[in-house]
Amino acid sequence: MTGFLSRRHFLVGAATAAILTQARVRQASASPSPLTFDELYGSFSALGLTFSDKVKALADQPVAMQGFMAPPLKAESNFFVLTEIPMALCPFCSTDADWPDNIVVVYLEKTQTFEQANALIEVRGRLEVGSWTDPETGFLSRLRIVDATFGRA
Repeated sequence: MTGFLSRRHFLVGAATAAILTQARVRQASASPSPLTFDELYGSFSALGLTFSDKVKALADQPVAMQGFMAPPLKAESNFFVLTEIPMALCPFCSTDADWPDNIVVVYLEKTQTFEQANALIEVRGRLEVGSWTDPETGFLSRLRIVDATFGRA
C-alpha cells in the first residue's frame, strides 16, 4: 500500500506543478493591458492623489503605456521616466507629496541607449504600485513599469 500512496502523491504533485506552470506561462504571455496617464490617479484627498481603481487592479500585471522619454541622466541606463508630454526638467527633484501625476518610472530588462525626448514611444512591462525609493540612486517613484521594453509608438 505504501508504494501506491507514494505513486499517488507523486502523480498529484506532478499534476499540480503542471497546472501552476501553465498558469504562470499564460500570465507571462498575456497581452498587456493598455494604460493611459489619465487613468493613473483617482480622487485627490488630504494625503494627495490616490491611485485609480484601474491602477490598483493592474498592480503586478503586464501593461502598455505610450508617452515620451524624459531627458535621461546619462546616454545608457537601465531606467528612464515616461512622461505624458515632452519634459525638460528632472522629475526626481520632487518629494513624494510633490510627485507629478503625469510620469511613470520605467525599469528596463537591460541597459539600453535612449530615444530622443520628443519621440512618442510605447513601453511594455509589469506595473508596480506604491511609493518606493531606488536603493542605488535614491530616486523616489510612486508608479513603476518594471522588466520593461520600449519602442517607437
